[in-house]
This record gives sequence, structure tokens and C-alpha cells, in this order.
Amino acid sequence: MRVSPSEAKTKKPRQLSYKAEFITLSLIVAIAALIGLNYSVMKAALDHTTPLSLAALRTSVGAPFLLAFVLFRKEKFPRKREQWLAIWWISLSITTVSSLFLVIGVSYLSAGVSAMLASTMPLFTALIAIALLKARPGKLGISGVGIGLVGAVVLAVPALGAGNTTLGVCMLLISSISWALGAVLNKKQPAALEISPTMLVAMQIVMSCICLHLVVAFFGGWEQTAWGWGLYWPLLYAGIPSLAISFVLFATVLRRAPAIQGAAVAYLSPLFGVFFGWVIRGERFGIIEVLGGALVIFGVVAVSFDGRRRL
Repeated sequence: MRVSPSEAKTKKPRQLSYKAEFITLSLIVAIAALIGLNYSVMKAALDHTTPLSLAALRTSVGAPFLLAFVLFRKEKFPRKREQWLAIWWISLSITTVSSLFLVIGVSYLSAGVSAMLASTMPLFTALIAIALLKARPGKLGISGVGIGLVGAVVLAVPALGAGNTTLGVCMLLISSISWALGAVLNKKQPAALEISPTMLVAMQIVMSCICLHLVVAFFGGWEQTAWGWGLYWPLLYAGIPSLAISFVLFATVLRRAPAIQGAAVAYLSPLFGVFFGWVIRGERFGIIEVLGGALVIFGVVAVSFDGRRRL
């Protein structure tokens, strides 16, 4: 059967669109896996240091790694005042405030509950995007948000138990709101789009490193940090794959996708968080986790392929 030239023209863009959606979805899964493992890794690191110190130390590892990478690639540093201001606000919301409250929250909560609360970030992203970007998701996206959040709750329910406190819950919610704000700001500020994702994240983490070390100097100190390989190994993961690499991938997703779709990373994080908690820390993994994981995956696919309205 022959295909007319007009039909060929319509098929090629559609194929390219499917390919782009697949790449974006693959990046979302990779980021979620890196972040999901980080919950168990941070719990191990917190056996040797305080939450404030860990938040600062992971940026101390991630910042030099990304700086070396951008220098190797000879990327251009930001030169405009507007670019530096955009980096500052995104850095303050995502890699400083959100990361700080994330580590503090994890110190009070189990890995499963932390993952569940982090999965609320897409809801806050949607609300902030509606307020600041005057945008609306399509029906498929709204359904995906609801199903994904239900799945995240079902997934994390078995992890509820001793050691979970109201303070930890509040810390994780603040972290989610701050991250959501940064995700929307990344789309809202044109100056940020003039910088490569790698350079943007490198400068974010450098700024966060300075801010978080000042926080430790004023409120914490290093007296309770036990230096040794018990801290160094989880710190290397928390600083490079979990922070530097995942944030670069996340910034790339935000360039390719709407803010709400980029926030779909949080749907899959509980699935990986519970899985790695089971493998590394011996946490429960049964039929409830399978059901919750299936709902989460269905939700993230629905949001990822919501093409009716793009932010």
C-alpha cells in the first residue's frame, strides 16, 4: 500500500513526537530511580552526621563535580544580571530550601513515608503553575495527578510506623512546596532558559553550597559528624548521582516538557524508594507495594502523555 506525500508528512512529525515522549519518560524514570535510592542512602549517612551537615556536605561533593564537568565542556558562564538572578531564585527554592528540609524530614521519617510526602510535589506544582503561568492541564493530566497520588499513598502506607513525627511531615511538605516553586520558576524565567541545563544546575549547587555551609556555621557545627568511610560512601552517592546528575536530568526534562509533566518524577520515586528500602534496609515489600506501584506507573504515564495543554 502506497503512502501519499501528504500522509508521509503527517506521520513523520507524529513519529518524532512519540520518540520525544519516550525519551522524556525514560529520563523521568532514571531521575526517579536515582532519587528513590537516595532515601536509603541518606538514612545511612545520617548515622554519622546531622541533617544540617549532610545537606551542606552533599552540595560540597556535587558542586566541584559539576564545575569540573562544565569547565571540561567549555560551557559559557552566565554573564547577564538577569541570568544570575534566575539562578539564585531557582537555587534558593530547589537546591537550598527544598534539599535542606528534605534531609531534615528524612531524619525524622522512614524512607517510605518520606517518599510518599515527596510525591505530593506534582500537586503543588500544578497549583503554582496555575497561579503563576495561568495554565491548565488536560483531563488526562488531571486524572494522572489523582491516580499517581493515590498510588503513592497506597505504596507508602505499609511504611507508616514508629519514628514518624509531625515535625518530619511538615519538613517534607515544605520541601515539596519549595521544589514545586522552583520547577515553575524554571519555566517562568526566560533568563534561565538561556543557560545550558548543566551550567544552570552547577551554579545552583555552588550557591546552595555557600548558603548551606553558612547555615551549618550559625546553627549546627561539625562536632557531631563522625568522619570515615561510613559517611564517605553514602555522601558520594548523595552528592553526585542523587544531587548533581539527577538535577541536571531534571533540568533537561523541564526544558523538554511542561512543569507538571516534569514533576511526574515524584510519582515514581516512592516505588523506587520502597524497592531500595526493601533491598538495602530490609523494609516490607508485598502486594500493597505492587498495587501502589502499578497505580503510580499508570499515573506517570497518563501525565507524560497528556498532550492537550502544555505549560
